[in-house]
Amino acid sequence: MNDKMSAEEQDILDRFERGELRSAPDAEREIEMARQSARNTFNKTRRVNLRVTERDFNLAHSRAREEGIPYQTLLSSVIHKYLSGRLTEKR
Repeated sequence: MNDKMSAEEQDILDRFERGELRSAPDAEREIEMARQSARNTFNKTRRVNLRVTERDFNLAHSRAREEGIPYQTLLSSVIHKYLSGRLTEKR
């Protein structure tokens, strides 16, 4: 299988085998977010077109990159949390 890896993948494997890599501090949270995103991928039932300001669009993209998820998933999550009462305004 190693002959099918890219140079970057081989480097990661080599570093892992030498014990040079460690889990991210919040790896469990990231794994759960990825699982939830995967589940949500198949739960979509409606398509929505939404117009937002350029600033909000850029902020959504930036935050999604930080979270490691597509921006559409982030926006969908924010809408869902708000509508279900789990997203509240800071005071």
